Formats: sequence, structure tokens, C-alpha cells
Amino acid sequence: MKFLYILLLFLPVTIIGKIMGLSDPLLFICSSLAIIPLAGLMGKSTDVISCYSGQKIGGLLNATFGNATELIIAFVAMKEGMFDVVKASLAGSVIGNILLVLGMSMLCGGLKYKTQVFNKQSINITSSMLLFAVLGLSIPAIFTHTLPETSLTAHFEGLSVIVAILMLLIYVMQFVFSFGTHKQLYEETIESDDEGKPEMRLPVAIGILIASTICIAVLSEIFVGTVEPMAESAGLSKTFVGIILVPIIGNAAEHSSAIIMAIKNKMNAAVEIALGSSLQIILFVVPVLILLSLFFTPMSIVFTPFELVSVAASVLIANRVAVDGESNWLEGLQLVASYVIIGTAFFFV
Repeated sequence: MKFLYILLLFLPVTIIGKIMGLSDPLLFICSSLAIIPLAGLMGKSTDVISCYSGQKIGGLLNATFGNATELIIAFVAMKEGMFDVVKASLAGSVIGNILLVLGMSMLCGGLKYKTQVFNKQSINITSSMLLFAVLGLSIPAIFTHTLPETSLTAHFEGLSVIVAILMLLIYVMQFVFSFGTHKQLYEETIESDDEGKPEMRLPVAIGILIASTICIAVLSEIFVGTVEPMAESAGLSKTFVGIILVPIIGNAAEHSSAIIMAIKNKMNAAVEIALGSSLQIILFVVPVLILLSLFFTPMSIVFTPFELVSVAASVLIANRVAVDGESNWLEGLQLVASYVIIGTAFFFV
């Protein structure tokens, strides 16, 4: 993880480059490289604060800030009216977390250990929640493809808001379940992931969290502004940039954490990072963006059929992998191959 912090040098480079009128493709690369370590710092400071605040508040903080980078980038893009890029990046985050992150974790961990195990009960609950989340995304899309186009404008906004509110409600209820009524199911996870004393003092962690959030917000403005020009100059579609490049940039620090956990034979933590992050995207980030869009230009919760099929297929694979509570390198290779297939398909869209 520490080598990522060298990339912080790109923070002043990006800001100076923007002031001096650096080309959009170069600004895209510089801002991307600067966002990666900032996302890592945000996650690290949140973990430290969690150590001081206790299990319940810590869980809430991790859930809230776990995908803060994606939320900030998507919010800036949403304000600019880039709805296709926003939805593609959210779908890409889910697909990437399940297929790429989980796949690489199982592959790298499996090359070192013949078989790795994780808490089957808690992971099955998370994977089942993902199925519900996919249902919530699918119904609005089916709705829009069923009604005549003349009726859509009068109905899709209300449907999107209702689905968003229900998703947020379920998201909140999962905390009641995991930290209240059924916390015994997660005790194994908490014990196995305990790393001991915090790595920094609480005021320092809070300061880093605030500074990282502000820096990511500033860089996101630059990053989003360069997406379309960079895509055109590189001959890439906005959908490909949104569904592949943006999620990898926003999740890079989290991706490396999951792989490192797997190599340390902490497969439970790796699986929770991958699946838990995907669940947060659908049940928290997507609904929040839908509700925030009401203050600007309303954004529907309707994803394209290809995005929905890819997300649904990824979630079904996650449920299949979680059934036995074990993983090996071949399962990881299959997940990574599935991600490459989907990514290649989006490249030609």
C-alpha cells in the first residue's frame, strides 16, 4: 500500500497543469493517478477512526466512506449531466468488485494456499442482499421498456425515487441486522480481521479524512471534465471509460487491500471488501445520487440492458462462489476471465 502514496506527487502536478492549460488526456492521467492514493488515505483514516469509535459506529463509518471516492466522482459527473457515464461507472464498480477484485484475491491467495475459507454465513447474507439490489435495479428498466414512450416521463421519476428510498431503507436495516439482532453471525469476521492498535492518533486520522475528501472533490472536477475529450482522443466510448476505467481508478486502493488480505490468508476480509463494496454501491451510492439529482436535473435509476445483464451475471456468480465457504485459484481465474470478457464486450459497444 505504501508505494501508492508516491502517486500523491500528481496532486500538485494536476492542479498546476490545470492552471497552465495542460491537454485533457494528460490531465485525465494525472488526476487519475492522484485520486488513487487519496482514496487509499481516506480508507486508512476511516479504519483508524473505527478503532477509536467502536464496532457499531466504525461499521457505519466504513460503510459510508467505503465508496466515498466513487460517490464524489459520480456526483460531479451527475451535475454536469453525464448520466450515461455515471450509471456506467456505478455498474462498472459492482462488476469490477465482484469479478476483478474478488477474482484477483482468490487467484493470488489460491496460488499461495491450496484452499482458503471464509465465513459462509455472513458472506451468504451479503450475496443474498446483492440479489435483492439487482432486483431493485431491474424493475425500473423493465418498467420503462414496457410502457409506451409517451407515458415514461410522467412515471419514471416517481418510480426511481420510490425504489431509491426503499433501497436506502434496506441499507439501514442491514446495520440493525449485523450489529443488533444477528451480530453473532459476524463475530468471526470481526475477530479475524482485528489488527490491534490504531496506526495513528484520532485527530490526525480525522484531519487526513477531511483533507482527502476535499482533495478528491477538487480533483474530481478536473477528472470529470477530461473524460469526454480523453475518450474522443483515445477512440474510446464514454461507456467503456465509465464502466472500466473510472471504477478501477476509484477502487484501486481498495482493490490492493483485498488482494493483500487474501495473500495473508485473510480471505474472509477480502471477500467482505469485494462483495460489501458492491452492496454499498447499489444500496447506498445509487439511491443517494438519485435523490441528490432532484436538486439539479433528475436522473432515473434505469440502466441499459447490457449493464443490467452484466451486473446480474456478476451477482449470480458471487452467490455461487459464496455457497461452499471456500475458494481456490481456479475460481479466481474464472472470475477474472469473466471480467475480461465483459470488458472486451463494452470496448466494442
